[in-house]
Amino acid sequence: MWRPNTKGKQSMKKHVCRIPVQLLLLCLLVTVSFSAPAQHKPIKFAAADVKADMAYAYETLQKAHYNLYAYVSKRDYDAAYTDLVQSIRKDSLSMLETTLLMQRLLAIGNVGHCEVDFPAASYIAYATQDGTVFPLELAFEEGRTFVRKSYVPDSGIRAGDQLLQINGKPIRKVLAGIYPYLSAERPYFKDAKLEFWSFPRYYWAVFGQQESFQVKVRHANGKHGTYTLQPITVMGYEASRGGEILNNERTFRYSDDVAYLHPGPFSSAEPDGEARFKTFVDSAFADFNIRQARYLILDLRNNAGGHNTFSDYLIAYFADRPFRWFSDFTVRTSEVLKAQTRKQYPNAIPDDYTRQILEHPDGETFAYAQTLQPPVPDERRFKGKVYVLVNRQSYSMAAVSGALIQDYGFGEIVGEETGDTPTLYAAQFSFLLPRTSVELKVPKGYIVRPNGDEKLAGLIPDHLVRDHLLDEDDEILRYTLEKLIKPHRESSAHK
Repeated sequence: MWRPNTKGKQSMKKHVCRIPVQLLLLCLLVTVSFSAPAQHKPIKFAAADVKADMAYAYETLQKAHYNLYAYVSKRDYDAAYTDLVQSIRKDSLSMLETTLLMQRLLAIGNVGHCEVDFPAASYIAYATQDGTVFPLELAFEEGRTFVRKSYVPDSGIRAGDQLLQINGKPIRKVLAGIYPYLSAERPYFKDAKLEFWSFPRYYWAVFGQQESFQVKVRHANGKHGTYTLQPITVMGYEASRGGEILNNERTFRYSDDVAYLHPGPFSSAEPDGEARFKTFVDSAFADFNIRQARYLILDLRNNAGGHNTFSDYLIAYFADRPFRWFSDFTVRTSEVLKAQTRKQYPNAIPDDYTRQILEHPDGETFAYAQTLQPPVPDERRFKGKVYVLVNRQSYSMAAVSGALIQDYGFGEIVGEETGDTPTLYAAQFSFLLPRTSVELKVPKGYIVRPNGDEKLAGLIPDHLVRDHLLDEDDEILRYTLEKLIKPHRESSAHK
């Protein structure tokens, strides 16, 4: 029997299809370091232009967002918007300052899919100027902050130590300074997003470059320690961390009667990405059935989500009846959404969903009645027991797919509560602001999970297992193998 991954490897036959990571900052940094000139002229925007874009952004959000005031009243949003505009007291603003303002504007509403991404362009420019960042990678769990990785050799700080203070400020106050830039329905989701984008990057973006860091930690033995740490260069940090937290690998493997499938995200930037995904899934399940696997472990951890055409195709292989990824899905159309849709499809309207977006009057909502997805033919269907692994980094369609599987009884969910929620404002689209070109991402739809539950909560697993530190010690996979599959196999053998 194969064991959970503790060294980054597993001794199993494996089939892999790799796709690009969504945020390849490391590759961008390497490219810039070799191709960019030594001196960069900083981008500056007149304060009047930034304010004009803020006004345009807020006006457009009110017209295009499915429900901008779902969690914050219009009165409070108006007041927060006014405070943001009045906080601009400079004649010009950098791209970083402008992006951060727009992040705060969209984050007021506490909707995870209404957001501005991390200011990557400013970060890359900072890297080319030998910029430095905080040298500890952090994980956030149950209201506590832990060191996930240390990039300071021989500092006395180890993975698993609890971080208490940075430069004399309690970590809860440090986080309180970062949270306003992160769009999320709950603090739990804000922490997950901060892990995703990384604490060192966001600490720099919000608090600026620091000469050194005095940190206080509680070690695993309960003793406290205070250390002065030197920063690490951005290039050194990106090279050391080895890529983003999301796992975009497509792979399947097996041992005895256990099949393991990591499908990667339910999306692809490649023109034939959907076709290639389906070919991969076809190949995996054909192999599982040939080998007569009795158990399937479907790993949706560290998954960016994507589109239901990918996830539906996958789930159809072990579904025992027709299904749909929502109980209710409504969309609000708008002028800016129609403009983006026409830009995406300049020659033809590809489907009924797109046609309805273009034909309904601006500001109107409509229910989208997608037909049920049938299972694959009986002779191709996987009929063994299915376990689905999730964690706080299972986003969007990954969380929705897990909820679908749970609600229809197609499998058991193992892991920790997802940061994203399976009932959510989503179906995200984006547009650029006219003067600063900052990209805003906005939810045009409202999705209710298949069982109709609308409460604000993540996907709660049937078997709760903590994914401590999100590191190579795979507690969730180990639990599935040793506490679920092994007893089930032994029980079946005695029947």
